[in-house]
Amino acid sequence: MREPREWEEVGDRIRECRVAAGLSQEQLASAMNLERTIIAKIETGVRRVDALELAKLSAVLDVPLTYFLSRPPAVISRRAELAEDSATDAGRQSYRLEMALAIWLADVRQLIELGQLHLSPPARCGRDVEDVEAARAVAMWARKRLDLGLGPISSLMSVCESLGQMVAVVEIPGDGASLIEDGVAVAVVSSQGDPGRRRATAAHELGHLIIGDEYSTDLGVHTSRADREQVIDAFAAELLLPIDSVRNACRDAGEGRRETLVRLAAGYRTSWSLAIRQALAADVIDREEAKELRRRNPTRAELMEAVGWAPQPDLQNIRVPPSYAHAVLQAWKKGMVTAPRAADLMRGQIVESDLPPRDDADLEP
Repeated sequence: MREPREWEEVGDRIRECRVAAGLSQEQLASAMNLERTIIAKIETGVRRVDALELAKLSAVLDVPLTYFLSRPPAVISRRAELAEDSATDAGRQSYRLEMALAIWLADVRQLIELGQLHLSPPARCGRDVEDVEAARAVAMWARKRLDLGLGPISSLMSVCESLGQMVAVVEIPGDGASLIEDGVAVAVVSSQGDPGRRRATAAHELGHLIIGDEYSTDLGVHTSRADREQVIDAFAAELLLPIDSVRNACRDAGEGRRETLVRLAAGYRTSWSLAIRQALAADVIDREEAKELRRRNPTRAELMEAVGWAPQPDLQNIRVPPSYAHAVLQAWKKGMVTAPRAADLMRGQIVESDLPPRDDADLEP
């Protein structure tokens, strides 16, 4: 039986999920066929919630039932409370991303505890990174570690996995979020941005792992949040499209600079703004030319023509890392998880009917 303080924590979690969903107590009560006063008592921990009510809350608020009963990771628990009278769209969005992150961490840990998933140790640069130049150097260190040279990254999810960060693509508005707890590093990236933005977000969250973030001492303690984000952005840009690649392409190309940058943005699968940013950093264009280029965004046809009309999937149909997907399938084959749970763990990448047949008679009791 839960202690009174634990029921307060459950109530707090329910209240924040309700606020994040943009529902009033009256609206939640109506959906639950309860009185508003009962919802108020549940949220303050005065009234306990039975299993059926938790299941209905899970469905109404679109939150896994286990989320109400588990403690948040330490990093997430330090954030400001999501209060009803001060909640903004950005705050609600941030909460839902952090909720998805906590759920993702729990799922990764389940497969680790089942003995089906073995992670690479999280990569840390092990040096102070307090400016943009140092961040670019760390990005090239990461590229060298994975033997990527100066070429395009075909799968950023696999790169993150190799460097010890497990990334999931989630159906939530926003950009992304990440954390590391007890040696397990995870990140979530919203599926709702364009491909270039998704990749930039994943690279940014990887930068938080490798360089360090506000909950780490790896980044200079005198660095402001805005400066930290600038440093992390520089890491992400250099990881995705190295400055030397831009210099080489612009030096060797017989075509105009815009055409060269379109080819780079398409080949390296970055946003147009990131390609211009790296061209500026490489000193192959000046600020006036950058301003003009920003007014001339390439069309989708231009980008596809630049890569020979080849498909460019990344962080789109693939929602979870390869080793994680393999672990889910093994857990299913060994009877460690049910079919609905296996499909849930895969986050929409497969459905139950995609699972291979399993002879339950062969499973150990």
